[in-house]
Amino acid sequence: MRRTPIAELLGGKYEVLELAGEGGMAKVYRGQTLGAAGFTRPIAIKRVLAPLSQNPEFLKMFVEEARVVSELEHPNIAQIHDFDRDRAGEYYLVLEWVDGLTLAEWREAYRKNGRQTPWHLVAAIGIEVLKALHAAHVHVDRSGNPAPIFHRDVTPQNAMVSKCGVVKLTDFGLARAMDRSSITKPGFVKGKIAYLAPELTYEADPSAQTDLFSVGVVLWEVLAGEKLFKGKDPVKVVGFIRDMEIPSLAEMREDVPARLREIIERALQREPTDRYRTAHAMGRDLAALLRATQEPTDSDVIAKSVDWAQRQLNADNQTEGATKSFPPELALALAGAADETIRDTSIPLTRRTKRQ
Repeated sequence: MRRTPIAELLGGKYEVLELAGEGGMAKVYRGQTLGAAGFTRPIAIKRVLAPLSQNPEFLKMFVEEARVVSELEHPNIAQIHDFDRDRAGEYYLVLEWVDGLTLAEWREAYRKNGRQTPWHLVAAIGIEVLKALHAAHVHVDRSGNPAPIFHRDVTPQNAMVSKCGVVKLTDFGLARAMDRSSITKPGFVKGKIAYLAPELTYEADPSAQTDLFSVGVVLWEVLAGEKLFKGKDPVKVVGFIRDMEIPSLAEMREDVPARLREIIERALQREPTDRYRTAHAMGRDLAALLRATQEPTDSDVIAKSVDWAQRQLNADNQTEGATKSFPPELALALAGAADETIRDTSIPLTRRTKRQ
């Protein structure tokens, strides 16, 4: 069904065309940059939901996202083009438009059709996500000093796979730049609960290892075709994460090589020191695995899988459902769900007691 274009022009050159997606905190629109002689360029425009536009803490996070992404230039990170205010004084972000699917949508297409995601493509996509994270983790400031940036929200929804087979990590809205003080209230956790590393539920600082745990969860889920830490009650989900009862992929996917299971299991270790030291090291092990297989994993193969998945979703009317909007007043309530980002007064943390 054709959607009615939104008649709005931002900054004199950014045309808002239609709603592309909506979550608990912001809306993303498909738009285009208008230039001279009929020049146009597709863009994504991110705007804060109305109920949150007056929330100082959230606005601070939105500004921080603009700052963080502007300092990260990498082919696997969705780039920011501009950051400004509209006529009403509301902030908006102009981002690179990624024409494709989220990893969650890609996985859903296979699940809906009773098929398993190709393990070699999952590994290949994982390598690209890890490249993006490594670039953020080894970021340096303008003086050349280490200034690592930790994403804190690595999920299947925040990894995009384009029609060209290029993987992009998006949504650095919760990213923690270590050259700034924390913007998270002490005693509360931020991020999609089901993808948090155990130590984050005990008020630990984010790190490369917390991001890598999230990558492990994502890879596990895309291969298994289901959630790892299930539940609608955030407190219960936190309990599941702390218990660390992780079903064996071997029992769910006999076709997945033992080496791939080992890599994912290492990323999902309870103790950060038992996980990979860097995103680069984890990506290197995945790449070594793929070199030993005869399965093709180049961008053209990934692109064909995206095209297939997109056609399946369109046939099932999933695309329309995924972008269906909901009343703004539901935004705050929706943020309380386990699969959504918890923002303000969310999940109280407790200090981990020393084991006897």
